Amino acid sequence: MKRLIINKLNDWKNSGAKKPLIINGARQIGKTYTMIEFARNQYDNYIYLNFESDSSLDSIFERDYNISRIITELEALYGKQIIEERTLIIFDEIQASKHALTTLKYFNENNSSYHVISAGSLLGVALNKNKISFPVGKVDMIDMYPLNFKEFLLALNENQLLSQIEKSFITNTPLSKALHEKALDLVSQFLVVGGMPEAVSNYVLNKDYDLVRVIQKGINASYSSDMSKYSTDVETIKTKAVYDSIPSQLAKENKKFQYNMIKSGARASQYEASLEWLDKSGIIYTCYKINEPKHPIEMSKNITSYKVYLSDVGLLTAKINLNHNIILGNQEMLSSTAKGAIYENYVATELKMKNYNLYYYESEGKSEIDFIIQKEGLILPVEVKSSDNVKAKSLLVYTNRFKPEYSIKVTSKNFGFENGIKNIPHYALFNI
Repeated sequence: MKRLIINKLNDWKNSGAKKPLIINGARQIGKTYTMIEFARNQYDNYIYLNFESDSSLDSIFERDYNISRIITELEALYGKQIIEERTLIIFDEIQASKHALTTLKYFNENNSSYHVISAGSLLGVALNKNKISFPVGKVDMIDMYPLNFKEFLLALNENQLLSQIEKSFITNTPLSKALHEKALDLVSQFLVVGGMPEAVSNYVLNKDYDLVRVIQKGINASYSSDMSKYSTDVETIKTKAVYDSIPSQLAKENKKFQYNMIKSGARASQYEASLEWLDKSGIIYTCYKINEPKHPIEMSKNITSYKVYLSDVGLLTAKINLNHNIILGNQEMLSSTAKGAIYENYVATELKMKNYNLYYYESEGKSEIDFIIQKEGLILPVEVKSSDNVKAKSLLVYTNRFKPEYSIKVTSKNFGFENGIKNIPHYALFNI
């Protein structure tokens, strides 16, 4: 499968790769595969170290941070010559070795001609819990996510449809009815399959939704298993409870995260650490309320009011045991809140994968804008509808008050731009 993050890795290499690179992201999103594929295509050879599966590797780095010695030992261990700029050194699950993490600083300061790339599934959690020293300013970092809908189309070889969608987005010209309906059907498939690489790969090969669900349930189970890492037994129980509450949180009319939905009488002080664990592990995305949509928007963030989304919409629909036939052909069977929750989670993941910080706006509890994004210096409201419903009372209230340059409405309706509102079909979000 083609991963768009490869373009960023190529940019890193072509820039001279003066600093080691860290890829940060949740478990099972394809970090290892992507690093090895990048190495095979862009370097003469590579060496691969996984500090979680082989704890003995840490001994190479704990003695001192002499890069020449480390390189010599790695060459002897793997039986390969490590050539500056031509060999890629891959450190996987680097959070399991604080010494290897510290070594990145010395690769940058003393031996920057070696190309080093690393990844960590629970790096943020480990840094927070174990007080590991991080080489600030000595590494480059990029975030990686599950596949977005564009990558899903590429995996299905829908290149021509993809090209038509991209052209229509730019010109605001509707697709033909046939292409529009085909693209909407593919979005429905994506709501079932999601963007976890194993699920997508299996779907491309077998088109078996039941098997996809088995894979997704396994991933959800592995995430639950990971919650015990760097946590006490009590913290683990709380983290699982927070994770399990997210579908119910999203099914409310008011999707603000409420701790009393985890357990009656629960308070933020009891569960904030668990929510932070999920956020730092990349399993969830947090969308903060802003008090007003003005620059700088980060200073308007209300840290006590937020919505929480799962990082993959397929994992969400699997977690709630939603039958694939309902999503694919009988969405009218869904309640409006459930359907809205699924599509809103999908939009959140697509925006996050485009590296947008997630915000929303609420006016005195009377009207809510699902998302507020900063694009090319503009602050734009994004209203999400699960169907072709063109009514958007909250959006009208917002535009009358704040007069944005234009607004975005995400629906199942075809492309269009009218009265300052750019309508974007669900299948074209990756263009924003």
